[in-house]
Amino acid sequence: MTEGKPLAGKVAIVTGAGRNIGRAIALALAADGAAVVVNARSNKTEADSVVAEIEAAGAKAAAHIGDVGNPESARGLAALALERFGRIDILVNNAALRREKPIGEMSYADWREVMDVTLDGAFHCVTACLPALERSGDGRIVNMGGMSAHLGAKNRAHVMTAKVALVGFSRALAHDLAADKITANCVVPGAVDTSRPETSPSPARHLTHHTLTGERVRPEDVAAVVRLLCGPNGRSITGQAIHVNGGGFLG
Repeated sequence: MTEGKPLAGKVAIVTGAGRNIGRAIALALAADGAAVVVNARSNKTEADSVVAEIEAAGAKAAAHIGDVGNPESARGLAALALERFGRIDILVNNAALRREKPIGEMSYADWREVMDVTLDGAFHCVTACLPALERSGDGRIVNMGGMSAHLGAKNRAHVMTAKVALVGFSRALAHDLAADKITANCVVPGAVDTSRPETSPSPARHLTHHTLTGERVRPEDVAAVVRLLCGPNGRSITGQAIHVNGGGFLG
Protein backbone atom coordinates (compact mmCIF):
# COMPACT_ATOMS: atom_id res chain seq x y z
CA MET A 1 0.00 0.00 0.00
CA THR A 2 1.23 3.52 -0.80
CA GLU A 3 -1.27 5.76 1.02
CA GLY A 4 0.37 8.20 3.41
CA LYS A 5 3.78 7.84 1.81
CA PRO A 6 5.62 10.98 0.60
CA LEU A 7 5.40 10.07 -3.10
CA ALA A 8 1.90 8.59 -3.04
CA GLY A 9 0.12 9.48 -6.27
CA LYS A 10 3.36 10.38 -8.05
CA VAL A 11 4.73 8.63 -11.13
CA ALA A 12 8.46 8.17 -11.71
CA ILE A 13 10.51 7.06 -14.70
CA VAL A 14 13.95 5.58 -14.04
CA THR A 15 16.11 4.76 -17.04
CA GLY A 16 18.74 2.05 -16.90
CA ALA A 17 16.86 0.56 -13.95
CA GLY A 18 17.34 -3.15 -14.50
CA ARG A 19 20.25 -3.49 -12.11
CA ASN A 20 22.60 -1.75 -9.67
CA ILE A 21 22.03 1.98 -9.02
CA GLY A 22 19.00 2.23 -11.30
CA ARG A 23 17.33 -0.73 -9.63
CA ALA A 24 18.03 0.71 -6.17
CA ILE A 25 16.53 4.07 -7.21
CA ALA A 26 13.41 2.43 -8.65
CA LEU A 27 12.89 0.41 -5.45
CA ALA A 28 13.47 3.46 -3.23
CA LEU A 29 10.98 5.64 -5.09
CA ALA A 30 8.43 2.83 -5.07
CA ALA A 31 8.95 2.37 -1.32
CA ASP A 32 7.99 6.03 -0.92
CA GLY A 33 4.75 5.40 -2.81
CA ALA A 34 5.52 6.30 -6.43
CA ALA A 35 4.40 4.21 -9.37
CA VAL A 36 7.59 3.49 -11.31
CA VAL A 37 8.29 2.86 -14.97
CA VAL A 38 11.43 0.70 -15.09
CA ASN A 39 13.42 1.21 -18.29
CA ALA A 40 16.14 -1.12 -19.53
CA ARG A 41 17.98 -0.94 -22.81
CA SER A 42 17.54 -4.59 -23.78
CA ASN A 43 17.38 -6.93 -20.78
CA LYS A 44 13.67 -7.60 -20.30
CA THR A 45 14.32 -10.25 -17.66
CA GLU A 46 16.06 -7.74 -15.39
CA ALA A 47 13.40 -5.04 -15.90
CA ASP A 48 10.59 -7.51 -15.23
CA SER A 49 12.36 -8.67 -12.08
CA VAL A 50 12.48 -5.11 -10.71
CA VAL A 51 8.81 -4.62 -11.56
CA ALA A 52 7.99 -7.85 -9.73
CA GLU A 53 9.91 -6.68 -6.65
CA ILE A 54 8.02 -3.40 -6.61
CA GLU A 55 4.63 -5.05 -7.07
CA ALA A 56 5.39 -7.64 -4.40
CA ALA A 57 5.92 -4.77 -1.97
CA GLY A 58 2.49 -3.36 -2.81
CA ALA A 59 3.41 -0.57 -5.23
CA LYS A 60 2.78 -0.15 -8.95
CA ALA A 61 5.32 -0.55 -11.75
CA ALA A 62 5.68 -1.20 -15.46
CA ALA A 63 8.64 -2.23 -17.61
CA HIS A 64 9.83 -0.44 -20.74
CA ILE A 65 12.49 -1.95 -22.99
CA GLY A 66 14.23 0.47 -25.30
CA ASP A 67 17.36 2.51 -25.94
CA VAL A 68 16.80 6.07 -24.73
CA GLY A 69 19.50 7.18 -27.16
CA ASN A 70 16.76 6.77 -29.76
CA PRO A 71 14.30 9.69 -29.51
CA GLU A 72 11.38 7.49 -30.61
CA SER A 73 12.14 5.08 -27.78
CA ALA A 74 12.26 7.96 -25.29
CA ARG A 75 8.88 9.18 -26.52
CA GLY A 76 7.56 5.63 -26.17
CA LEU A 77 8.81 5.57 -22.57
CA ALA A 78 6.91 8.75 -21.74
CA ALA A 79 3.83 7.47 -23.56
CA LEU A 80 3.86 4.24 -21.56
CA ALA A 81 3.99 6.14 -18.27
CA LEU A 82 1.04 8.28 -19.30
CA GLU A 83 -0.93 5.32 -20.64
CA ARG A 84 -0.42 3.17 -17.54
CA PHE A 85 -0.39 5.76 -14.78
CA GLY A 86 -1.74 9.02 -16.24
CA ARG A 87 1.06 11.41 -15.30
CA ILE A 88 4.83 11.92 -14.93
CA ASP A 89 6.25 13.69 -11.88
CA ILE A 90 9.80 12.35 -11.64
CA LEU A 91 12.41 11.57 -14.28
CA VAL A 92 15.69 9.94 -13.30
CA ASN A 93 18.17 9.77 -16.18
CA ASN A 94 20.41 6.91 -15.08
CA ALA A 95 20.99 5.06 -18.36
CA ALA A 96 24.65 5.20 -19.36
CA LEU A 97 27.41 3.27 -21.08
CA ARG A 98 30.70 2.86 -19.26
CA ARG A 99 33.50 2.11 -21.69
CA GLU A 100 37.31 2.34 -21.51
CA LYS A 101 39.55 2.99 -24.51
CA PRO A 102 42.63 5.17 -25.07
CA ILE A 103 41.84 8.32 -27.00
CA GLY A 104 44.31 7.33 -29.71
CA GLU A 105 42.32 4.17 -30.37
CA MET A 106 38.88 5.71 -29.97
CA SER A 107 36.78 5.93 -33.11
CA TYR A 108 33.99 8.42 -33.65
CA ALA A 109 31.58 5.47 -33.42
CA ASP A 110 32.99 4.67 -29.96
CA TRP A 111 32.51 8.30 -28.95
CA ARG A 112 28.98 8.55 -30.30
CA GLU A 113 27.88 5.27 -28.72
CA VAL A 114 28.51 6.70 -25.25
CA MET A 115 27.17 10.16 -26.04
CA ASP A 116 23.99 8.78 -27.61
CA VAL A 117 22.93 6.94 -24.47
CA THR A 118 24.42 8.94 -21.60
CA LEU A 119 23.97 12.53 -22.76
CA ASP A 120 21.60 12.53 -25.72
CA GLY A 121 19.41 9.97 -23.94
CA ALA A 122 18.93 12.38 -21.05
CA PHE A 123 17.97 15.12 -23.50
CA HIS A 124 15.51 12.86 -25.34
CA CYS A 125 13.85 11.79 -22.09
CA VAL A 126 13.57 15.34 -20.77
CA THR A 127 11.98 16.65 -23.95
CA ALA A 128 9.64 13.64 -24.16
CA CYS A 129 8.52 13.98 -20.54
CA LEU A 130 8.52 17.77 -20.28
CA PRO A 131 4.83 18.46 -21.06
CA ALA A 132 3.77 16.00 -18.36
CA LEU A 133 6.38 17.31 -15.88
CA GLU A 134 5.05 20.83 -16.45
CA ARG A 135 1.52 19.65 -15.70
CA SER A 136 2.71 17.97 -12.51
CA GLY A 137 3.25 21.26 -10.68
CA ASP A 138 5.99 19.55 -8.65
CA GLY A 139 8.29 17.96 -11.22
CA ARG A 140 11.72 16.54 -10.44
CA ILE A 141 14.55 15.70 -12.83
CA VAL A 142 17.64 13.89 -11.58
CA ASN A 143 20.55 13.23 -13.93
CA MET A 144 23.15 10.71 -12.81
CA GLY A 145 26.74 11.92 -13.20
CA GLY A 146 30.03 10.19 -12.48
CA MET A 147 32.97 10.92 -10.20
CA SER A 148 35.59 10.33 -12.89
CA ALA A 149 34.26 13.40 -14.71
CA HIS A 150 35.43 15.48 -11.72
CA LEU A 151 38.43 13.49 -10.53
CA GLY A 152 39.87 12.52 -13.90
CA ALA A 153 40.71 9.06 -15.24
CA LYS A 154 42.56 7.42 -18.11
CA ASN A 155 40.87 5.92 -21.13
CA ARG A 156 37.45 7.43 -20.40
CA ALA A 157 37.35 10.60 -22.49
CA HIS A 158 33.93 9.80 -23.90
CA VAL A 159 32.42 8.78 -20.55
CA MET A 160 33.90 11.73 -18.66
CA THR A 161 32.78 14.23 -21.28
CA ALA A 162 29.21 12.92 -21.26
CA LYS A 163 29.00 12.81 -17.47
CA VAL A 164 30.39 16.30 -16.85
CA ALA A 165 28.02 17.61 -19.53
CA LEU A 166 25.13 16.30 -17.44
CA VAL A 167 26.15 18.72 -14.68
CA GLY A 168 25.82 21.63 -17.09
CA PHE A 169 22.58 20.21 -18.47
CA SER A 170 21.14 19.99 -14.95
CA ARG A 171 22.04 23.60 -14.20
CA ALA A 172 20.52 24.76 -17.48
CA LEU A 173 17.32 22.86 -16.76
CA ALA A 174 17.15 24.34 -13.27
CA HIS A 175 17.09 27.83 -14.81
CA ASP A 176 14.78 27.00 -17.70
CA LEU A 177 12.20 25.05 -15.72
CA ALA A 178 12.05 26.86 -12.38
CA ALA A 179 8.95 28.82 -13.42
CA ASP A 180 7.20 25.50 -14.08
CA LYS A 181 8.04 24.30 -10.55
CA ILE A 182 10.45 21.64 -11.83
CA THR A 183 13.75 21.06 -10.06
CA ALA A 184 16.78 19.58 -11.80
CA ASN A 185 19.88 18.18 -10.14
CA CYS A 186 22.82 15.91 -10.87
CA VAL A 187 23.72 13.13 -8.43
CA VAL A 188 27.34 12.06 -8.78
CA PRO A 189 28.15 8.58 -7.43
CA GLY A 190 31.69 7.56 -6.57
CA ALA A 191 33.13 4.07 -6.86
CA VAL A 192 30.08 1.87 -6.34
CA ASP A 193 30.02 -1.87 -5.72
CA THR A 194 27.95 -3.07 -8.68
CA SER A 195 27.48 -6.22 -10.70
CA ARG A 196 28.56 -5.96 -14.34
CA PRO A 197 28.31 -8.18 -17.39
CA GLU A 198 31.53 -9.67 -18.74
CA THR A 199 31.39 -7.26 -21.68
CA SER A 200 31.48 -4.27 -19.27
CA PRO A 201 34.19 -4.92 -16.66
CA SER A 202 34.69 -2.73 -13.61
CA PRO A 203 36.71 0.40 -14.50
CA ALA A 204 40.43 0.04 -13.91
CA ARG A 205 40.42 3.06 -11.59
CA HIS A 206 38.22 1.08 -9.15
CA LEU A 207 41.23 -1.16 -8.44
CA THR A 208 43.24 1.73 -6.99
CA HIS A 209 40.63 4.23 -5.84
CA HIS A 210 40.08 4.69 -2.11
CA THR A 211 37.53 6.51 0.04
CA LEU A 212 37.84 8.35 3.35
CA THR A 213 35.28 6.01 4.88
CA GLY A 214 37.24 2.95 3.80
CA GLU A 215 34.16 1.54 2.07
CA ARG A 216 32.75 1.56 -1.42
CA VAL A 217 29.44 3.33 -1.96
CA ARG A 218 26.39 1.05 -2.13
CA PRO A 219 23.66 1.54 -4.73
CA GLU A 220 21.26 2.12 -1.83
CA ASP A 221 23.39 5.06 -0.65
CA VAL A 222 22.98 6.76 -4.02
CA ALA A 223 19.29 5.93 -4.13
CA ALA A 224 18.81 7.61 -0.74
CA VAL A 225 20.00 10.94 -2.15
CA VAL A 226 17.76 10.61 -5.21
CA ARG A 227 14.90 9.76 -2.86
CA LEU A 228 15.51 13.01 -0.95
CA LEU A 229 15.63 15.12 -4.12
CA CYS A 230 12.37 13.62 -5.39
CA GLY A 231 10.51 13.93 -2.11
CA PRO A 232 8.86 16.89 -0.38
CA ASN A 233 12.07 17.81 1.45
CA GLY A 234 13.91 18.24 -1.86
CA ARG A 235 11.73 20.97 -3.33
CA SER A 236 14.26 23.76 -2.61
CA ILE A 237 17.27 21.92 -4.03
CA THR A 238 17.89 22.63 -7.71
CA GLY A 239 20.80 23.16 -10.06
CA GLN A 240 23.16 21.21 -7.82
CA ALA A 241 25.76 18.50 -8.38
CA ILE A 242 25.58 16.33 -5.27
CA HIS A 243 28.42 13.88 -4.70
CA VAL A 244 27.93 10.50 -3.02
CA ASN A 245 31.40 8.99 -2.83
CA GLY A 246 32.49 8.28 0.74
CA GLY A 247 35.00 11.10 0.51
CA GLY A 248 36.67 9.70 -2.59
CA PHE A 249 36.50 13.16 -4.14
CA LEU A 250 35.98 16.42 -2.28
CA GLY A 251 34.52 19.05 -4.57
